[in-house]
Amino acid sequence: MALFQKAPATPEEIEASAPVSHSPDEVTQMTEEEWYTKVYRGDDVPQLTVRAVLMGSGLGFLLAFTNLYIGLKTGWHLGVALTACILSYSIWQAIAKAGWAKTQMTILENNCMQSTASAAGYSTGGTFVSAIAALMMISAADDPTGHGSHLPTWVYVMWTVFLALLGVVIAIPMKRNMINHERLKFPSGLAAATTLQSLYADAGEAAKKAKALLYSGLAGAAFPLVVEMHLRVKEVNEAGQNVYTALVGQYQKFFDWLPVLGYARNEDGSQGEKLLASDWTMKFDLNPVMIAAGMLVGLRVAFSMLLAGLFLVYVAGPMGLDAAWEAPNGKTLYATSVASKSWKEIGLWFGAPVMVSSGILSFAFQWKTIARAFTGLKGGGGVDPRVAATEVPVKWFLWGTLIAGSGVVFIAKNQFDVPIHLGALAVIMTLVLALVACRATGESDITPTGAMGKIMQLTYGVLLPPQSATGNLMSAGITAGAASSSADLLNDLKSGYLLGANPRRQFVAQAMGIISGTVATVTGFYLFVPDATKLTGGIDGSEPQFPAPAAVAWKAVADLFEDGIENMHPWYVNAIIAGLVVGALLVVLEKLVPKKVRTFVPSATGLSLGFLLPFYYPFAMFLGALGAWWWQRSKKEHADQFLVPVAAGLIAGISLMGVLAAIMNNFILVNP
Repeated sequence: MALFQKAPATPEEIEASAPVSHSPDEVTQMTEEEWYTKVYRGDDVPQLTVRAVLMGSGLGFLLAFTNLYIGLKTGWHLGVALTACILSYSIWQAIAKAGWAKTQMTILENNCMQSTASAAGYSTGGTFVSAIAALMMISAADDPTGHGSHLPTWVYVMWTVFLALLGVVIAIPMKRNMINHERLKFPSGLAAATTLQSLYADAGEAAKKAKALLYSGLAGAAFPLVVEMHLRVKEVNEAGQNVYTALVGQYQKFFDWLPVLGYARNEDGSQGEKLLASDWTMKFDLNPVMIAAGMLVGLRVAFSMLLAGLFLVYVAGPMGLDAAWEAPNGKTLYATSVASKSWKEIGLWFGAPVMVSSGILSFAFQWKTIARAFTGLKGGGGVDPRVAATEVPVKWFLWGTLIAGSGVVFIAKNQFDVPIHLGALAVIMTLVLALVACRATGESDITPTGAMGKIMQLTYGVLLPPQSATGNLMSAGITAGAASSSADLLNDLKSGYLLGANPRRQFVAQAMGIISGTVATVTGFYLFVPDATKLTGGIDGSEPQFPAPAAVAWKAVADLFEDGIENMHPWYVNAIIAGLVVGALLVVLEKLVPKKVRTFVPSATGLSLGFLLPFYYPFAMFLGALGAWWWQRSKKEHADQFLVPVAAGLIAGISLMGVLAAIMNNFILVNP
């Protein structure tokens, strides 16, 4: 099989590449035999073309920045497939009309492009918003300046490549059983296939979505220029140096008229001035990226985040200001030392346990899915020649796992002090847990990477020495990173299956996306996080640009094993117990109540993130979710058509301009 195919040029080749006559929903119900007869477009129909891979690599490179930006802000990792499909279709329409290309990119090429873009924009960034960001925070704790230190670049690059490759190859033996035989839904893959078919069926509809995405992207790009980039000279210091700031402050104190509780504490411990709402991070964020994210996550999650934020501001935070404790070292510690830090002190120990217990219990409730994951590996009988010619060979899985797994074990041993046998155990556990994660994705569209990571953290908290917080983080990162890559590939393969694509060529496209995604993610991490103060805030009490709640939760679990619960403030211990109970109760309640009532049960994910973020983020996301809810209630058809393009466009525009703002602020408009 030649690696690349030629793009279709003749009318016959274009006709052979036309969309299938069956809808994705119809294909989902077909047997494998029916698929080969009625849907499969053949071995020679172009899909893995140079232009498809280049377009996917380019779009994935850009979208990787957006996912890293959002991940460091909110802890979420958003899929990029739909955005890439709309952008690619529109760009090639323009290229073809301009006469720069003989033919428009076909639906199968666009599907292959989507695989490359998805690998680049999604599969490579998960470890940076969780384990690696948490590692930066740990390094800052031992640095008097609070800056911390980066790992060597080659470690970032190779760790990302090996994890993404491991995730891609371990999906190989699952594909035929979960997609061809069991015909699991994989909702995101189904949505991508449906979107592609609608684009190619109705050019006018496609143009409207593309314009909505473009215009919202341009509108979003204006905000970082105003509220993030340091374009204004604030003052000239005594040495005659310019001190820069943004044109407009990003966080506005609009809510200081609201009554809040608590008093500031003077240096001698005495009571200071009465606190204002802004002291509790009750501000308005002028950057609308969180509003756009809220449009996508939904009202239930966003409202749960707001509830947690209000509880922290009005209950836990003020009570923590008075909760003094004599630590073993003789120092007097408070559960809430400063109002503005309440979300990363007492809030951390409420939020992280909610995330841990809800994730693991939800995982346990999927015991039927877990059982099916292992019983479903029995295979499909004899090898059909058509299957042998189209499916990814098992030897690719064996060699890929050996190469990627060995690379992961080597780096874990030499950089993170994880013994070789425990690194190998992490790879083996990843093979098992990724199998379960992929089935959960196929059945529910939820990839439990958080639960996977926490299971590994708890496992290695027992196996590794108590002082090994780094090893705990990075061994857990193996499973979380690889499992998300596996689920992402199967979603893309599901989309290709519904469109009649060759799975082997699509696999190659997915693997190629790892290259551009790694370059973008590593570069973006350096740009967004030149030092740990961007994640933790400055030692002067300034707020972090990227709160990284996923990393905060990972670090909390690692710290717990390293320091021991006996060295924690008693309030934190009580918060841990309460968080574990609340997280578990919410999962049980969600299982027991009728479906109509379930929507009123607070989201465990939303509550945990509401505790782990400064208040202005949950508030902004609630505004976005409320606006999306109103839009869908008042103009459902219009919202179904434009909600995702508008939100995705805003996020893309803000994030990409945020990269430029980070470059300017960190390397050009640098304050003395």
